[in-house]
Amino acid sequence: MAIGSYGTIRPSDVSPADVEIIMNFTPSRDVTDQFVLTKLDAQTILRPYFENSETGGNAGVEVLGGLYNLTLPASQFNALGFYTLYLRPAQIRTTITDCGVLSALPNVKGLVIDLSNVPTQYQNKFVPQGLVGFRIEYLNPDGSKIPNFFRVITSSFYCEPVVTNEVNTQQKSIRYRYVDGSSNLLFLTLSPSSSPTNKPNATPFIGQPSQDIIISNTFFNPVTLEIEMVEYDISSLAIALYGNQTKSIDDGIYTIYDSQNNIFRQYNLYEVRDQFNALLYEVRQNRNNNIDFSKNFTNITT
Repeated sequence: MAIGSYGTIRPSDVSPADVEIIMNFTPSRDVTDQFVLTKLDAQTILRPYFENSETGGNAGVEVLGGLYNLTLPASQFNALGFYTLYLRPAQIRTTITDCGVLSALPNVKGLVIDLSNVPTQYQNKFVPQGLVGFRIEYLNPDGSKIPNFFRVITSSFYCEPVVTNEVNTQQKSIRYRYVDGSSNLLFLTLSPSSSPTNKPNATPFIGQPSQDIIISNTFFNPVTLEIEMVEYDISSLAIALYGNQTKSIDDGIYTIYDSQNNIFRQYNLYEVRDQFNALLYEVRQNRNNNIDFSKNFTNITT
């Protein structure tokens, strides 16, 4: 019998609008006590690549999954040190309006979300079947998140409340029914939300009215990137080691040139002696603020 191997990981073709980028900066690895977190605008600095004729896709319209260009704005990445970037699915914070059931299907339980409590930039996702596959996490009254607990949205439709009579009572209760047109309320069904067959009274927790929740997409797994900003890179170190160099015998000016023979660094070389003219030190002093441009490599060698 043949055993087939199947890949389960697919490249993400997520929109930058569905991504949040959190940045933490530390000047060195020893500074770990204080964390200053900054949220970056993913739609500005994250850009997807598109397929073209060379890759066999539709040029300009088909996203090349899994490959994105991340631009680091100089206004925020302007210090030497370590930048940790945390890319996660965008979090939509809202409140449960009600935990109800459908009037036509009393066994179907779900959450009711009022769209007026949803941030404006995410309201376009709160449409029929627009949240299928999204994850819901729950917050405690003190604002902390219930750890390691979530539910997955299985359907979402516009709804409206209806008043129905309870069986064998004179009381009335509010239930919900789906509507074909637009509505300010959305009914979400979750998984798991039904009791196990071996214990029908063990109803899974899906939330409670007025409870704060976090809704996030499941388009990709969170990614952490560490970026180190340094004064010298490999290229500049190679110039210092292997680039052209000159030393002026008369005034002791030592000059290092880049690959285009432009002045890269310049130093004063001199000796320090004691009162008996005994050599004590050989000094190399940086001339960054007083570059002698007459020491141009072309002028010296021609």
